Amino acid sequence: MPQLRLKLLEPHRTSLEKCVYCPKLSRAACPVSNVEANETVTPWGKMSMAYFAGRGDVPLDALHADPAWACSGCYACRERCDHKNEVATVLTDARAEFFARGLAPEGARRAAERFWAREDAGDGEPDARAAASGAVRVLVGCGYVRHAPDVAEDALDATEALIGAPVRPVRACCGLPLLYAGDRPGFEAAARRLAAEVAEGERFVAVDPGCARAVRVEYARAGVDVKAPELFVDLAVASLDRLQRSTSERRVRYHDPCQLGRGLDRYDAPREILARITGRPPEEFIHRREHADCSGGGGLVPATRPASSAAIADGRIAEHRALGGGLLVTHCAQSLRRFRSRGEPAEDLASLVARAVAPR
Repeated sequence: MPQLRLKLLEPHRTSLEKCVYCPKLSRAACPVSNVEANETVTPWGKMSMAYFAGRGDVPLDALHADPAWACSGCYACRERCDHKNEVATVLTDARAEFFARGLAPEGARRAAERFWAREDAGDGEPDARAAASGAVRVLVGCGYVRHAPDVAEDALDATEALIGAPVRPVRACCGLPLLYAGDRPGFEAAARRLAAEVAEGERFVAVDPGCARAVRVEYARAGVDVKAPELFVDLAVASLDRLQRSTSERRVRYHDPCQLGRGLDRYDAPREILARITGRPPEEFIHRREHADCSGGGGLVPATRPASSAAIADGRIAEHRALGGGLLVTHCAQSLRRFRSRGEPAEDLASLVARAVAPR
């Protein structure tokens, strides 16, 4: 059988062929195709286009490359698939092939350019803890640092309290925006930079689950050796007895972030933390855990398909309010940003832990 012309897709041939010849059983799982009502951006359509491009059956141009970016990286289609096809991973590699050929959409190109502009300029004044020697390295996540600095500070405070030792924020970005943009060389360079920084410390904690999964999973695919970070939610759930009960009687509903749930298999920990803090299990969305609906914040969809991203977030907010509202809690920088930007005053689990944790 001849090789695919797009070399990064050759290892995914079996996954591609299973999707191409599938009767579209996972079509209803995709948040992007659900709001766009477009067959081309169903999981079947996106994988088929990547397969046809890889075989040379369609022109290698921007039009045929575009569906690869119609994916939020939520992994919902994988959960509906009998073969557990990693559609998001295949499309990430397809993006890299198209990006290298200058076929990425404008939003992806701009995201890559902004990334390096920010890295060159730095992220403003360093945290007062940045010079702490021997401190635990904490990868808060650029999404929190830039768009929710209140949560970033809460996450550092909470991690320090949970561990009982000084913490030092990681300055390097994990590079996830570059991976989603399709800039594979850039992502690998960012990964090496972060790996070098965290190599200095004995302990390494990641707060944002997107960053955590990038380091744990995508760095290995990129050939970058790095210690696996501990997860913030694991630290918190291991110290439940130190979390104090809130006096608020407000209803709390938990939104499963795709990267934390389907990406890192953490479903129980955040619910146990919320139950400890509030005194009762959190309220739920109709679809939850493995089948939870996406917030529309991942996969660079807010940059490449902003209207679709907003519609996905609006759907989650509308459901939350229809079910009775209350405080919407998530644990993902991109989900938090999407909800807040669409008018829902959501909070992050890290902030609730910071307010509840008792010092050692």
